[in-house]
Amino acid sequence: MCIHFNFDFKKATQALNYLAKISGGKVNKMKAIKLIYFADRYHLRKYGRPVTNDEYVAMEYGPVGSKTKDIAENTSFLDTIESEYNRQYIEKQGIYDIQSIHDVDMNVFSDSDIEALEFAIKYFGHLDKFQLAEVSHAYPEWKRFEKRLESGIGSVFNMDYEDFFKDAMSGSEQLIPLEGKDLFAMDTDDKEEMLNYVKEQMELKNQWEQVPD
Repeated sequence: MCIHFNFDFKKATQALNYLAKISGGKVNKMKAIKLIYFADRYHLRKYGRPVTNDEYVAMEYGPVGSKTKDIAENTSFLDTIESEYNRQYIEKQGIYDIQSIHDVDMNVFSDSDIEALEFAIKYFGHLDKFQLAEVSHAYPEWKRFEKRLESGIGSVFNMDYEDFFKDAMSGSEQLIPLEGKDLFAMDTDDKEEMLNYVKEQMELKNQWEQVPD
């Protein structure tokens, strides 16, 4: 079953804005996107949905929330509503940075969303963008595409949220910046229970969408 959520552009925008704000007003784009990935991973495993509900792709420097990246870059892929909302809060600062231009609207977040963002900041925020990319390579949702990315068969691959429930390989070199720890480790039964819950929710969602008007 394909696990698909409805992207929340307001949460993605405010997450980027929040990370810029706490970093002194601006933040490196790649670092911000990686921190949001870690927040999404944490929230999915613990609460059954990501923070942003983004669609993730595997790229050279790790998992990337595709729509969050569009918002960070204010690309033409955004619709008018997304783009206008985005421009109220953040703007590109040069090629690599995101600048906050308005106070963060924390009202878009649930308490658990904030918990997930704080988790990402606390445990990963001290790393630079390349260290974050290296750590993100430890997780199975990216690992399954590693050889294809290295061989040049492709540069972007759609990731499966079901893989987010798998743990990093014990002793992975990519976890060295975290002293070798997989900070997402959970009890096997808890992971299975949450994954089953997510699948059930997807099944209900699909059934509802198929009901004729």
